Order: sequence, then structure tokens, then C-alpha cells
Amino acid sequence: MNGNTYQLNNPTKAMLYQKQEEGSVLCQLCPHYCLIPQGKRGICQVRENRGGSLYTLVFGRTVTQNIDGVEKKPLFHFYPGSTTYSIATSGCNFHCQYCTNWQVSQMSTEEFAAIGVEASAEKIVAAALQVGCRSLAYTYVEPTIFFEYVHAIATLAHKAGLFNLFKTNGFMSKEMLDVCQSYLNAANVDLKAFRDQTYRQFGGRLQPVLDSLKFMKSLGIWLEVTTVVIPGINDESGELEDIAGFIAQELGIDTPWHITRFFPAYKMEDVPPTPIETLYQARDIGLAAGLRYVYFGNFLEKGKQDTVCPNCGEILIKRHGFKLLENKMLDNHCPSCGTLIPGIGLADQISQNLT
Repeated sequence: MNGNTYQLNNPTKAMLYQKQEEGSVLCQLCPHYCLIPQGKRGICQVRENRGGSLYTLVFGRTVTQNIDGVEKKPLFHFYPGSTTYSIATSGCNFHCQYCTNWQVSQMSTEEFAAIGVEASAEKIVAAALQVGCRSLAYTYVEPTIFFEYVHAIATLAHKAGLFNLFKTNGFMSKEMLDVCQSYLNAANVDLKAFRDQTYRQFGGRLQPVLDSLKFMKSLGIWLEVTTVVIPGINDESGELEDIAGFIAQELGIDTPWHITRFFPAYKMEDVPPTPIETLYQARDIGLAAGLRYVYFGNFLEKGKQDTVCPNCGEILIKRHGFKLLENKMLDNHCPSCGTLIPGIGLADQISQNLT
């Protein structure tokens, strides 16, 4: 029996849904809250109503398994220098026109069933332990849409002493976060814009993302935020000020903000790369809002990915790209002035670097 036949004929029962009238189901996984008639799929295209019950079509198969540096997520204040075992299925609950992983995120379920590699939760966790990773990352596509698979893996990983990380668009329901709060340790959330109209162009809405960020913060999940600054989309100073202000006021001034340079991709190949001066403008806006840790992404300017003590200016963690070069942290404190640097495992000495 080939993978395609198996995947589509033997799906796994989904979590987080309610049966409705006339055989439809209400999916509660993300804020789309899709009302799905019998025989149809939700917006993410990986959850299907069969006979009045909801099934996930991507459980137990991956489209990729990679060993990444945790800085690649990017998470700069979570066990810096450590490696994370990164997995993904297909599908997404957004359709961003600049998606760099569109070949996977927009892949049909039938294509995924044919090319995906079967991998049990036990097999994934064992592989991560064997190569010495500190954590598992659910990434490349939106982890929310393969939540049942994440739940099975993350539960085992947590018991095995591994951390669990999300690289997410933040378009998650409170119901889902309630379930995963016991094992989700850290997340980098894409705050793509601060205008609802822009989010609707990408297939979502702004407020649910802001709500997810605040809720994850209240749960004690370590948060870092990424904004890809796109010319003509979200690069006006007023909008950048709104983003920085939200992070500072609602998530806290110690929340790292990754300002990432845009490069033409997918359906936005006609949009030019982000001008360097725009990145510096965004960084100045973040610092003016009170943010203490503002980093550049997709732009290797010396020093702009280093972690610096906000009190005395000592360079504490030196990086180049995703590679950690030096770590002077002393038990999450600056060794020069004793200032506490928020994060998890910042002085961890069991670290591995990837080029």
C-alpha cells in the first residue's frame, strides 16, 4: 500500500472540534473556526469532515526533518548555541504571498501523502535524542495545523527531557494553547503587520494574533517576535511604531524583536528587498519604544545579532548569522555588572554550533 493510499484512507481522528447540525463540524484549532460540511476540508486543507467527525490528514508523516541551530527559529534567548530537531508536514492556515516555504505550506494533501516520510512520534523523539538536540521545533509551516502530530511528539519529548518550540504565525485558538501549555516551552511568533487589512490579504486577522501573544505570555511560554519588514506593506514608521509599542507594552521590554529583511519570493518577486536604512529605522523605533533586545535578521551586519547588556553595554553573546561565536553569560546575568538578562538557559555550556 503506497503512502498516498494509506494517508488518505486511514486518517487520524482530530482533536478540538465540535459536532454540529446536519453532520457538519466546527474546528476549534485556530481562529478561523471553520464550519466544515461532510466531505469537505477546512481552510488549512489538512482537516477533513468524514461522516460527521473531523480527521487530520497529515498525522505521522513529515515532509522534512532537519537539525537546526536554535538561533535559526530565531530564538536568541533560549539555550543559545544549542541544536533543535526541526520537523514539518504540509499545509497552512494562511496564504502569505511572500512565503519562502510555499512549496510545502501550499502543497496539496495528496502530494504530501505521496512524498511524506512516515515517522512515528517515538521515532522522531528517538532521532532528536540520538543526535544530541536540546529541543524539538515545529516549524517551516504553521505548527497549529498539524497539532495532533505535534501533541503526540511533544508529550513524549517533554517526558524525555527535551524542550518544545513553535515557529508560528500566532493564529492559534485559546483552546489549542490550553492543551499544549504544559509542554510548549518557547515560541517565535511572526507579527507580520499591525493593520488588519494586511492580515486579511495573507488569509488571517490581526487581533487573534495579538491575543495569542498575550495569552502565551500569561502562560509563561518564552516569547520572541519576528517582523519581516516588506517595502510598501508594513514599512511605514507609524506601523513599525505600533508593532514596537505593542511588544513593549503588552509583552514587555525584555521581549526580543527580530527585524528581518525581506527578499523577493513566491508571489512577491516583483517587490524589492528591504532597504538597509529601513532596517536601521525600525531598530531605532524599537529602541525608542524601550525594547532592550532588537536584532537584525537576513542581514549580517556586525554586532546587530549580538546580545548586549542593556545596563553596561557589555557584549554578552556574540553571533554571526545563526552561529554562536562567544557566550559570556553567567547564570543568566551579565558578568560585568550583574544585570539579569531575561531568557532560558542563557549560560548553558552544553551547546553545539551549526554553520
